[in-house]
Amino acid sequence: MALTLSDVEKIAKLSRLSLTDEEKQQSLKELNDVFALVEKMQSVDTEGVEPMAHPHEVALRLRNDAVIETDCAAAYQEVAPEVRNRLYIVPQVIEE
Repeated sequence: MALTLSDVEKIAKLSRLSLTDEEKQQSLKELNDVFALVEKMQSVDTEGVEPMAHPHEVALRLRNDAVIETDCAAAYQEVAPEVRNRLYIVPQVIEE
């Protein structure tokens, strides 16, 4: 898929960019180069290749799961107009 100069002008307008004619030509070339690369990548046979989350075999650094804060719910809910079972009760705003 190749873009035209009018496509670049439309993209610039939608992006609220003010481009000179030279910048439009440069953007057209760069965008078409990106699309050409994508087409080239799509033609690669990936049959049998497992998806991976990271290109290197690395283990995630995990921290110990420790509670570092106290439960302040009671203090926060003291000032609430209505609380039931640790839940804030609010007026119904959607009619049935």
